[in-house]
Amino acid sequence: MANSYVATTNDVYSIFWNPAGLAEVEEDIQIGYKHAEYFAGIANYDFGGVAFKGKDSSSLAFGVVRFGVDDIANTLYLVEPDGTVDYDNITLFSVADYAFFGSYGKQMGRFSLGGSAKIIHRRVGPFATAWGFGLDFGAKYRISSRFMLAALARDVTSTFNAWSITMTEEDREALAATGNELPENSIEITLPKLLLGVNYIQPLGTNMFLRSELGIDLFFDGQRNALISSELATIDPHIGLEFGFKNIFFVRAGVGNFQDEETFDPRQTGQVTTFQPNVGAGLKLKYVSIDYAFTDLTNSSVAPYSHLISMRFDLNKDLFAKNLANEAEEDPAE
Repeated sequence: MANSYVATTNDVYSIFWNPAGLAEVEEDIQIGYKHAEYFAGIANYDFGGVAFKGKDSSSLAFGVVRFGVDDIANTLYLVEPDGTVDYDNITLFSVADYAFFGSYGKQMGRFSLGGSAKIIHRRVGPFATAWGFGLDFGAKYRISSRFMLAALARDVTSTFNAWSITMTEEDREALAATGNELPENSIEITLPKLLLGVNYIQPLGTNMFLRSELGIDLFFDGQRNALISSELATIDPHIGLEFGFKNIFFVRAGVGNFQDEETFDPRQTGQVTTFQPNVGAGLKLKYVSIDYAFTDLTNSSVAPYSHLISMRFDLNKDLFAKNLANEAEEDPAE
């Protein structure tokens, strides 16, 4: 749905999309896992989370995210001091970001409020590491049974990452010998951004529905290549659609990542507007939900395609009690 999910989210994945959605978790326990291969498999994204429903229209959740590129060749020592090339000196390393979430959401009348505290850990192989901390706050407001408004302030206090260079003296000498700039300890700051969404559901008879969400992302870290960009803020719109049948089968589509780019086609002049279309499908069984998305269907954007798949497991205490009762009836001695 092209990231148009801030107002729609209502399960364990709200840890990331909007913690206010945790207030709508209906099961006692939800477990979610998502895997994505970005840019034709160059980078891998994994998310795992668990949500626990409270007694007062609230939920507590914990989640972990890893986004990284693996098997990068370290060629610092490819060339020996005598000028010979030794391929046995090549080693592999990973560059990865980790985020550890603690989230809470609670419903209060028409409002749902939520927040996430996150610890950030970044690692560049054996060369550098960083630790940071940030906060996200979200809200949802139900106008009617069909309309929902939502907002998420991500990195609301700014997220700070303190980098520590862990390179050996040999690594530094190898970089200096090849004319590279030596890295230093530093502080990296992620400025706040505001994500807005409006969700509308249109019933189609008794068994089907059509859901649409319009999202607007506002960035305050300088001008970006987007449809609306200024020194004050960059506005990035996107829209998603979802068709549902009997709350069992779903088909989804979205368009986003609109950018104005210079064209090198001699038949055109000036800039062209590019975009990223996506499609997906979902299947919800009794206790298991499976969703798949295929992003960037065409070459209208320079980014290669990506595959995303996620699963959700719904567990209820009454389910366990029912299973125990059935087992006792089958074998009274137990």
